[in-house]
Amino acid sequence: MPLSTNWPEGVGRRVLPSIDSTNAEAARVAGSLSGPEWILALEQTSGRGRRGRAWVNPAGNFAATYVMRPTEPPEQVALRSFVAALALYDAFAAVTGRTEPFGLKWPNDVLLNGGKVAGILLESIGSSGGVSHLAIGIGVNLIGAPTVEAVEPGSTRPVSLLDDTGARVGQEEFLDILAPAYAAWETQFSTFGFGPIRTAWLARAVKLGEVITARTAREEVVGSFDTVDETGNLVLSTPQGRRAIPAADIYF
Repeated sequence: MPLSTNWPEGVGRRVLPSIDSTNAEAARVAGSLSGPEWILALEQTSGRGRRGRAWVNPAGNFAATYVMRPTEPPEQVALRSFVAALALYDAFAAVTGRTEPFGLKWPNDVLLNGGKVAGILLESIGSSGGVSHLAIGIGVNLIGAPTVEAVEPGSTRPVSLLDDTGARVGQEEFLDILAPAYAAWETQFSTFGFGPIRTAWLARAVKLGEVITARTAREEVVGSFDTVDETGNLVLSTPQGRRAIPAADIYF
């Protein structure tokens, strides 16, 4: 299939019929790449979500990884989860012609009518404590959503783009829309830093100003979702004061 006329210059495009995990493939090939590359799997057999959870990927859904060589310190590199979320939001708007059903959930999910339609997983590739490459894994329920039984109890219910909007889009077609959207936000990030990304993300955030629950490995924090700070932390107002939380699972 020919590349989209909007395909970003200098970015590779690799489409595989079947693979275990696009993030795993990114780790295998990163050292041989001359520049950033998108890796798309038409079938993914062992996808991963956050905290090592399985990512259930029904046939026809989207599984891809953007692999790149970052130059920033590790704490800034991780902010690309917000870049990817904004790109997904724009891609969904382009496919459906609508923005109102979509929202961004901290730290790395995209919601459609309140259900999870996409997730993002960042993994660093390197050795001896260094990050030589970054893999940004993206899973999208284009055609079908996993059953409720297939996801962790209490998690946001899974939904699919087709079922909730009627928009049918193929995996390669979606990549041709997502890649230039990501490139545009990446340029913003690399040129101006996290500030504009943070502002844009907060404008699309769900539950801003509402009471939510953040569950970490050690505790559960309930508070009003105030903002995301300059380092990407979730900031909650609680009866005990403001709390900045670097990593957690969020429940509504």
